[in-house]
Amino acid sequence: MVNHWIKFGIAGAIIAAVIAASIPSLGLGNNNGNQIDTIGSESGVIRIGYFPNVNHAQAVIGLGRGDYHRSLQGLEVRSQVFNAGPSVIEAMLAKQVDVSYIGPNPAINGYAVSNGTLLRVVSGGASGGAVFVVRNDAGIQSVSDFAGKKFASPQLGNTQDVALRKYLLENGYKTKENGGNVEILPAKTADIVTLMLKKEIDGAWVPEPWGAKLVKEANSRIFLDERTLWPDGEFVTAHIIVRTEYLRDNPETIKRLLNAHIDETEWINENKEEAVKAFNQELKKLTGKEIPEDELVEGLSRMELTHDPVKQSLFQSAEDAIEIGFLERGADFTGIYDLTLLNEVLVQRGLERID
Repeated sequence: MVNHWIKFGIAGAIIAAVIAASIPSLGLGNNNGNQIDTIGSESGVIRIGYFPNVNHAQAVIGLGRGDYHRSLQGLEVRSQVFNAGPSVIEAMLAKQVDVSYIGPNPAINGYAVSNGTLLRVVSGGASGGAVFVVRNDAGIQSVSDFAGKKFASPQLGNTQDVALRKYLLENGYKTKENGGNVEILPAKTADIVTLMLKKEIDGAWVPEPWGAKLVKEANSRIFLDERTLWPDGEFVTAHIIVRTEYLRDNPETIKRLLNAHIDETEWINENKEEAVKAFNQELKKLTGKEIPEDELVEGLSRMELTHDPVKQSLFQSAEDAIEIGFLERGADFTGIYDLTLLNEVLVQRGLERID
């Protein structure tokens, strides 16, 4: 097991113990095992977290240009930009964030370390949009060429890192810390481009549009589109999580947020060219940088923005994390979803319910 994750497991146990001792019973109900009963009055504030990533495009555009604020009129909308999933979970544990767009593995970890008390997934955000890219001059033609190679992922234990480690394991490879001959280097996505250009890594499993950027700017090619590993090419790369207490006490607010999310998703999907420009405009406000439009368009072509949480792919990701030693066996994630409010909104809009 990775030493960092031994430390994470200890820290998680401590966090879980603190939560169990300090948070009163949340009155969790049982609609498919996970509905949260509504009590108390609605808050006048909603604090939303998100990343400056293309698979969080609904939040980047919707919060940036005020679409969400209009849908949540009468509420104080506070937004906070994050760069890593663990930071979101820490903020939720500290009750500094109520809602966030986030990847599946950080949500799984947050649910696990809190013994299921911290959060619920209430909607999907994005499916697909992750690729395994290799340098053209790395001597990699097939999986039989991985021995002795050095690959990168965006962060130890993040969604792409788990996917890379599981893929290597399935193809008979172990990482160096586990006695194998393949090395995985966690690095920020921007640094991965530099490492590839300097030939210090042979490949990387990255979210889009970083795959498109590596192909265009770092003499690389797509070795594997992760969609080919999943049924119907669908797997969750972003969804919306809510603190359980906030979800319990603010159902109408969350329904308004979900309506805004669906509106933004539909607008982006129906207006791709305009959406690319809008995303870059808001991204520049957040980071001071833009993504070349051709890279953004290519990255989006391998991704679907959606409200569907693609539930089974999250359960499979949790199983993968268990198999490679990042989560303890026996963990139960069946209660991580509460789609009650999403289905109410979908029915009101004449859209198909999520099972």
